[in-house]
Amino acid sequence: MVFEDLGNAGYKEAWDYQEKLFSSIVDQKMLNRASPDEAKPTQNFLLFCEHPHVYTLGKNGSENNLLANMLELQNKKATFYKINRGGDITYHGPGQIVGYPILDLDNFSPDIHKYVYNLEEAIIKTIGEYGLKGERLKGASGVWLDAGKQALARKICAIGIRSSRWVTMHGFAFNVNTDLSYFELINPCGFVDKKATSMERELGEKIPAEEVKARVKHHLAQTIGMVYS
Repeated sequence: MVFEDLGNAGYKEAWDYQEKLFSSIVDQKMLNRASPDEAKPTQNFLLFCEHPHVYTLGKNGSENNLLANMLELQNKKATFYKINRGGDITYHGPGQIVGYPILDLDNFSPDIHKYVYNLEEAIIKTIGEYGLKGERLKGASGVWLDAGKQALARKICAIGIRSSRWVTMHGFAFNVNTDLSYFELINPCGFVDKKATSMERELGEKIPAEEVKARVKHHLAQTIGMVYS
């Protein structure tokens, strides 16, 4: 697993880079299938980054879940993209850890549901180290707090992926020290009755981002079976 921390990265630039890595893995798989005697191992990548303010809408999402017009987005210095992942609308911005695993699941376990479960599990284990109980909400991806209490359920990590030929891209957006006011301009992940939260809001103080990154990376390695280089 090749790990890269891209730091502060524009959304389009990070998306283009994902597409480049994704295509390189798919192309190698096709070459391996065509010439099995000359087959080469496929690479796997994990990217971390933080984006400037941006809203992204998944291919099955509804623009009605964006509650702001383009002028309001400009005033908030935010951009908007329709993208090719699953899921509905979400927000990315400063104070958030965004993770993009670009993996050939044939190197791990070719099971999309298990893969999403493992992403969730890594975040659940990470926030558990800070005394927060992460949970899953039936019918929704991501990691939630108080998932069993309808009026209190709030999402701390959104997950949306794309896969083709068992190769993944996109990933998770984990609210660490995120400005949650930006979520007021959307129905997060399409929910009109659910709110977003962050580690900072739940714990009452800013959390060192590099410390959290290291823990997320560690737990991803455990849950998915990664060895980093």
